[in-house]
Amino acid sequence: MSRMTAGGAIFPRLKALGVDYVFANSGTDFPPIIEGLAEAAANGEDLPCAVVIPHEHAAMGMAHGYYLISGRPQAVMMHTNVGLANGAIGAINAACENIPVLMMSGRTPVTEAGRFGARTVPIGWGQEMRDQTALVREASKWDYELRYPEQISGLLDRAHAIANSTPKGPVYLSLPREVLCEDVEASSLSDPATIRPSLGAGDPSAIAEAVALLAGAEHPLIISQRGVGSDAVFEAFGAWVERHGLPVASWWATHLSLPTDHPCHIGADPGTALAKADVVLVINSLAPWWPDRHKLSEGAKVINIGPDPVFDRFPVRMFRSDVTIQGETALILPALMQAVDGLPVNARASARRASLAEGSARRLSDERAAALADTAKGITKAQVSHALGEALQGECFSVFSELGAQLGPLACRERLNWFQEPHSGGLGWSFPAALGAQLADPDRICVATLGDGSYMFANPTVCHQIAEALDLPILIVILNNAEWGAVRQSVSQLYPEGHAARANNMPLTSLSPVPDFTQTAKASRAWTQEVTDPDEVAGAIEDALRVVLEERRLALLNIRVLPL
Repeated sequence: MSRMTAGGAIFPRLKALGVDYVFANSGTDFPPIIEGLAEAAANGEDLPCAVVIPHEHAAMGMAHGYYLISGRPQAVMMHTNVGLANGAIGAINAACENIPVLMMSGRTPVTEAGRFGARTVPIGWGQEMRDQTALVREASKWDYELRYPEQISGLLDRAHAIANSTPKGPVYLSLPREVLCEDVEASSLSDPATIRPSLGAGDPSAIAEAVALLAGAEHPLIISQRGVGSDAVFEAFGAWVERHGLPVASWWATHLSLPTDHPCHIGADPGTALAKADVVLVINSLAPWWPDRHKLSEGAKVINIGPDPVFDRFPVRMFRSDVTIQGETALILPALMQAVDGLPVNARASARRASLAEGSARRLSDERAAALADTAKGITKAQVSHALGEALQGECFSVFSELGAQLGPLACRERLNWFQEPHSGGLGWSFPAALGAQLADPDRICVATLGDGSYMFANPTVCHQIAEALDLPILIVILNNAEWGAVRQSVSQLYPEGHAARANNMPLTSLSPVPDFTQTAKASRAWTQEVTDPDEVAGAIEDALRVVLEERRLALLNIRVLPL
């Protein structure tokens, strides 16, 4: 094909950039794109798989989950301003977690008549905005509106390079229909990318400063929230902290940095260790501690490393940073670890290592005891988390927890075992993220564990339809407490003796009457089970996993748990 429409050129160019899937919810702005797809199919062209996703929030979540497992950014196509609005929460989530996504949406035709692609239906007038991109601008690293058809290839190259450069994140391209309808030269669409991403590896002098601080520390502490970047670094990091007796806290961890049973893992709360730490290494952590509750010791030095160590997207973030090192965690950490290893081992390392191992064993025993404690009053989140972890051991799995299962009671030992909801708090993330992860790795067991409110935010009818249409046999575990549990907990923390905390029914938190979520799943032929008896939890999880593995279809457990 020597020429094609600009709309038709999008998919071949995305293929050349390494995009596997385009998650799309089409609209009246899509005719030139759809015509281009049909023409390419008729000519046997190799293109990214175009997947129909009936809601843009699900499309963004799937792109997010696909990247977490594969490390390859995907594309999402949305319908003009209304579709972009639907995808805005996903854009915020992706930006918060430095997830590269190529976002595109059509723009209502500018012309009313006289030009091919001009307005034909009333929504052409109703959907026009003065600044459509404003819907996602704060969540985008780069945005632009296509002006001329010959720009399409170069702009996609630029968008892809910026999305994948440190710090990574979503980008947005607006696509006016008239421009998409115009022809472009097609001969170079499969050429290699013209712009390569830039990956930061850290300032060597800052790394040397951090190494000197760590080597001389008497009471070091590491706080890691968003993982360490790669399988190789995950393995090396675990061996390194054990070799030097370095405690690691996983405060509000969205990714796993260390096996939960590692002898140097001190659990989630860094409070006790932070109070006496003289050097704190913060690895890619938006909020490494709770300022009102956790206090730095006087004179402590803090090292911040990561793709955006000062988190400049956020107006207020006052965490101390005596040494700041920007770059990909997977590139900075090996350099730092190698340099520390080249120095004499700290004399305190052996004693720290022994003390940490003893504390880790005690913590694991306490967590297990709490998970198996008396359940006479009902099922607890800790019990479900422990049972799920037990059932998954020995399997290749990823758990996407959104106010659901708890890290700790749920044992995780591999880097991709655990992902928690982004700190941006855009609910409805875990269900579509697990779908995207399953698409990226069909042999992996992908579990979305979430609260009842989060399940409703996920547009469950849409997500179940996607799971059936694409044969994605994930496990859904709803921890259903019939309320906004996180809201209740927040109120009780701020006003422990207040009227709301003492009320039988706290205002604005109840989700009763609770829908029968199993019926939503059954509408798409999923296997379901309601669980209300603590004695049935472990067996129900095993039955659900059997369906996932043997029947290769989605299984949903609606587990009624006690309020927090």
